[in-house]
Amino acid sequence: MASLLDRVRTLISANLNYLVSQALKANSMAVVDEYIRKVEDNLEALEDAAATVGGEAKTIRRKFEELDSQTKEMDRNIDLFLTQGKEDLAQAAQYRYNTVKRLADTYGEQAKSQEAEYKKLLDAKLKLEAKLTETKRERTELQAMLDLAKSKELTHKVVEGVGGVTAAQGGMQEIRDEIQRRLDKATAQGEIDAKRLDNQMSEALEKDTIDHQLAARKARLGM
Repeated sequence: MASLLDRVRTLISANLNYLVSQALKANSMAVVDEYIRKVEDNLEALEDAAATVGGEAKTIRRKFEELDSQTKEMDRNIDLFLTQGKEDLAQAAQYRYNTVKRLADTYGEQAKSQEAEYKKLLDAKLKLEAKLTETKRERTELQAMLDLAKSKELTHKVVEGVGGVTAAQGGMQEIRDEIQRRLDKATAQGEIDAKRLDNQMSEALEKDTIDHQLAARKARLGM
C-alpha cells in the first residue's frame, strides 16, 4: 500500500511543463503518452486498493460497534449485580467486561487506522484524477502545437524548394520572358498600326467631305 501511494505521489508531483518541453524537443507525444499510461494504470490500482481498504474499514467498524454494544450491556449488568448483592456474578461480569472492552478498543483503533488509510487513498485518487484530466488537456494543446509546427516546417520546405530554382529552370524562365517581351512588343506595334490606319481613313473621309463642300459652293456661284 505504501509503495502504491509513493508511486501516486510521484505521478501527482510530476512537472507537466517539463514533460511538455521534452515532447516539443523530441517532436513526439511519446513521453506524455507514457506518463498518461502510468497514471491510468496506477489510478486503476488505486481504485482497487481503496475499495479493499474501505471494505475492511467497514467490517472492522461494524465489529467494534458490536463489541462496544456488548461492553455497555455488561457495564449495566455489573451495576445491577452489585445493587442486588451478587458479588460473585458482578466479579465474573467484570472479568468478562474487561476482556471484551480490550478487544473492542483494539477494533476501535484498527477501524480508525483503516478509515484514515481509506481517506488517504480517496484523496490520492481525486488528486490523480485531476492530474490525469490536466495532462490530457495539455496533451491536446501540445498536439495542436506540434501539428502547427509540422505544417510550418512543410511550408518552409516547399518555399525553399520553389526558391531553389536550378540553372536549367532559370534558362527556361529567361526564354519565357523573352517570348513574352516579343509578344508584348508585337501587340504594341499592332496597336500603333491600327491607329495609323484609323488616321488615314479619317483623313480620306475628311478630304471627301471638303471636296463635296467646295463643289456645292462652285455650283452656287455658277462656276
